Amino acid sequence: MSLLCIKNFSLSFPHKVCFDNFSTQIFLGDRIAIIGRNGTGKSSLLKMISDYAQIQTAAYIPQIITDFDPSYSGGERFNKAFSIALSSKPIVLLLDEPTNHLDKDNRAGLLKKLMFYRGTLVVVTHEKEILRNYVDILWHIDNGEITIFRGKYDDYIRVLQNKRQSLIKQIDFLKQEKQHSHKNLIKEQEKMAKSKAMGVKKIENKKWMKSVGDLKTMRAEVSQGTKLKSIDQKKRNLSEQLKQIHLPVIIVPKFNLIPQKNHKDSVLSIRNGCIGYEDTIIWDNINLEVRYPEHVAIMGRNGSGKTTLVRGILKDSTVTIKGDWNTPQLRDIGILDQFYKNLDLEKSVIEIISDAAPVWEFLETREHLNAFLFRKNEEIQEKVKNLSGGEKARLSLAQIAANPPKLLILDEITNNLDPETRDHIIQILCDYPGAFLVISHDEDFLNKIKIDKYIVNY
Repeated sequence: MSLLCIKNFSLSFPHKVCFDNFSTQIFLGDRIAIIGRNGTGKSSLLKMISDYAQIQTAAYIPQIITDFDPSYSGGERFNKAFSIALSSKPIVLLLDEPTNHLDKDNRAGLLKKLMFYRGTLVVVTHEKEILRNYVDILWHIDNGEITIFRGKYDDYIRVLQNKRQSLIKQIDFLKQEKQHSHKNLIKEQEKMAKSKAMGVKKIENKKWMKSVGDLKTMRAEVSQGTKLKSIDQKKRNLSEQLKQIHLPVIIVPKFNLIPQKNHKDSVLSIRNGCIGYEDTIIWDNINLEVRYPEHVAIMGRNGSGKTTLVRGILKDSTVTIKGDWNTPQLRDIGILDQFYKNLDLEKSVIEIISDAAPVWEFLETREHLNAFLFRKNEEIQEKVKNLSGGEKARLSLAQIAANPPKLLILDEITNNLDPETRDHIIQILCDYPGAFLVISHDEDFLNKIKIDKYIVNY
């Protein structure tokens, strides 16, 4: 039973075409994952489906949820939105990066509910477990088009890898064939040169007509030249096909974070602290110290007060704190929060960095953005509100790197990141020589970034 017929969906910006004239049908019981790199239009496509769907029992949960009390954590907001969505018994469930913000238990609960959900599921995700076990149709957005694959994620990646390897082998074969043809051409030219020299003597002796010798030389050179041109054209065609195949590991970002130096003492200290909202205490008996250049991780269940702790460090007026708090000045803290509140949605990419580093020349600002993969003129003029979650994460890091902090605070930094950017950020944080405080439920991520100590609140 067809639930939704998509006709000629297109999405483009001045600097790129995400997809054009995409048409397909969604059937009852389909389990679809929309995949692709950051900025390819995955979330926009999901929102377009939500807006287009003429189905009363369709539930859509976006990547960033703002409908609830701001004191709620990202995980609490998702859980409430998900519970409301399921209570309506939706025929179609549209989820954008649903595992973002969730702790281990809530993530397991979400996956269990998805397993038993019998309606139609369309999900945007980088989560390998969902891709491998909870969907059987992939929409891969890449290079301005959407490829539909019916089958398992690992099978799709294998198909891409096999096709890529096949093209590489064909290109290598053509390179060898071109070298062989080039050598033959040189031999023919040498042979013809000798033949021509002999022909001159024969002509002088009136034993051979000049035109016959020239014709043989010309035919040989034209034949080899035509063959070389044919090989070059085939190689160009195969190389173009190769460009169309983007496996999950493609981008190699090269940006860095360099902290302020000469901070040997305590960067942050909280003694006998407690934190909450008005008369409600969320976390008490907080004893935390971050010394330069320690890497400290904060862990705990959704709603245990991790993000509220960060708000307290940032002197948020909505938060109530007690105890002895010795925190850096706000200008000395670099913060990347899970809602990207440090970014003005109405400003352009280049305005964000120009504001962060007003003394930089235009060329220096461009080079800085280039390192964070904002390279085209159209990209740097794009407004923040039009960026994907992963692009906002990169821009937030670029903003922080433009004005190095004493203390770097990262709140669920891996949310929304494609695998390439995630892996590079892991390497950056491994090598980061400054102090940082990181909140994350991603145990694999924490295991890889050289954490010196853990603060856990359950």
